[in-house]
Parts: sequence; C-alpha cells; structure tokens
Amino acid sequence: MTAPHSHALPRSTPESQGVASSDLLRFIDALDTQLHEIHSVMLVRHGTVIAEGWWSPNQPSHPHLLFSLSKSFTATAVGLAVAEGVFGLDDAVIGFFPDQAPTPVPPNLADMTVRHLLTMASGQASDAWSAMVNHPEEDWVRGFFDVPVSHPPGAHFVYNTGATYMLSAIVQKTTGQKLIDYLRPRLFEPLGIENPTWQDSPQGITAGGIGLSLTTEDIAKFGQLYAQHGQWAGRQVLPVGWVEAATSPQISNAGHPNPDWAQGYGYQFWRCRHGAYRGDGVFGQYCVVLPDQDAVLAITSGLDIFDMQQPLALVWEMLLPAMTDAPLPADAVLSL
Repeated sequence: MTAPHSHALPRSTPESQGVASSDLLRFIDALDTQLHEIHSVMLVRHGTVIAEGWWSPNQPSHPHLLFSLSKSFTATAVGLAVAEGVFGLDDAVIGFFPDQAPTPVPPNLADMTVRHLLTMASGQASDAWSAMVNHPEEDWVRGFFDVPVSHPPGAHFVYNTGATYMLSAIVQKTTGQKLIDYLRPRLFEPLGIENPTWQDSPQGITAGGIGLSLTTEDIAKFGQLYAQHGQWAGRQVLPVGWVEAATSPQISNAGHPNPDWAQGYGYQFWRCRHGAYRGDGVFGQYCVVLPDQDAVLAITSGLDIFDMQQPLALVWEMLLPAMTDAPLPADAVLSL
C-alpha cells in the first residue's frame, strides 16, 4: 500500500489493520517496564500508523539523534549516486583521494572498493573511527587510510563507522555537495522530511556513520519507503532494485552472540530473524522493516539502553504474533 502524498503518514485504528489494541498495549507496556529511557515508538502497518507514543519530555516534533541508524541513510545516498552514474560500487576507494592515500599504496588498500565500504568488509581488522577522530591534523580521510588493511577486502565483516564516513566523503567528492544536501531533493523532500540536521567532520564532510537527527515519524517514513521498494506517492524515489540489494545479506556476520546480529549484513542494513531487516543505532534507535507483515517499527531511546537485542526480542515475542492477515472487530481501546 502506497502512502499518500502528504507530510504525515495516514492514521488508522490497530484493528482495521489486523492488530488488537490490547496486544499493542501489552507490547508498549513491556517496552516501558522492561527497558528504561524509551523516548518514542511508532508502528506502521499496511502504510498507516496504528500506534504512536512519546515519553515525556519527548514530543512528536522533536528531532532525535539517530547515532548509527544514520548509516542506512548514507547507503541510500550511495545507491542514488550510483544510479545517476556518479561512481560505481566497484570503484577503488583510493581513486577518490589520491592526495590523501599513503605512498606506496598497500595491495589490500588498493583493492578496497565502494562495495567493501558498504558491506563493512574493508579488510581493516578494527573500526577506523578512533584513528580518524584522533588524527593529529583532524583529517579523517587520512586517519582512515592510516588503519592497516590487514585482510583482503571482502573477506570478512568488521563493523566500521569509519567506512561509512568514507562513503559520505566519496559522495561529497564526486557530487560537490554534502551528503545531507545531496539527499535533500532526492530523499528528504519527497518524503516530507522537513528539518534534517547532520553533524560534520572538522573538514566539513557530513559524518555519514553517525550524527543525523530526525523525528520519529521521519524514521518511520524512511522505513516505509523501503517497505514499498523505493516507491512513494506513485513515484520511484529509490533506484529499481536498490532496496532488494541493500537489504539482502551481502556478507556473513555469523558468530555474534546476539542472534539478530548474525543473520547477514547488507548495504548498511542488518538482516534480522523472521525475514525482517533494520537500520539501528546505539542506545536503542531502530527502524525495523517486517516485509512478511507489511509493517515498519520506529523506536528511539536514551542512554540507558545498552542491550540492543532486548527490544527486538520483545518485537518477536509480543508484536509479531499479534499481526493477523485480516481486519479485526473494533475495540473499545482505539488509541495508545
């Protein structure tokens, strides 16, 4: 179901979309009592919002820092730029920054491509972020290149916020626009996302891997766009085939103790159990897309949430079984 051309997603009762209000209340209560410092939640089913809530002092209009959920937006910019022919997924990373790359260029670094950055398979043994932000000249690109590429790129998964910054730097280098400005007419404006803000590096490059702030509904819109295979209001906003590629398992991340961190990784999206996928950020920022249930869940949280698996476990335990295929009889409880 395609959301109408409006700045707000449509609203309807949970029962009209096949979910009992009583089940939603139990799920919200579990979030509230089992977790701490939940800031907001919004559930979209069949393209309409059926539950939404904010914990004081948070408000619907308040933007929230997304932390690493920002990565999925950066990947979206890459998909758009590739479709426009600006650069290719298999272009070498050092080719964009010849003046900042080390000399001589180590063989593994020479083999690193845009695709390897997208899939967290740069070949570096650890996240380059610390080396970047602590670079003596505040040159985050040089800081990234300072981290040895110990393994052949593409060989194994290492979560790397520095790699996402490099994607942002590549977009800016090739388009002449900051990532946020590049996305404004291509993503934010079509979805009615009005006031996005994004932190920059000392060199004026959008941080990419962190730093984006949006409202809860903006997060839900982004998830709904992906749920609709990149279509919005009758328009193909994202390139055909991008959603499938970005949200499919592009590399194995097996072995993580949390099961929803071991289902495979796409282009800056995590695969989940139950056929779902998500973008997420530390301290409990989630955009979960459940294709089999035609649902999108947005959650924002505060600094007290460290166990990122726990909210997802509640989704699988309580929310997933509550979604039925047909509308339910009206309930006396129509709002949360």
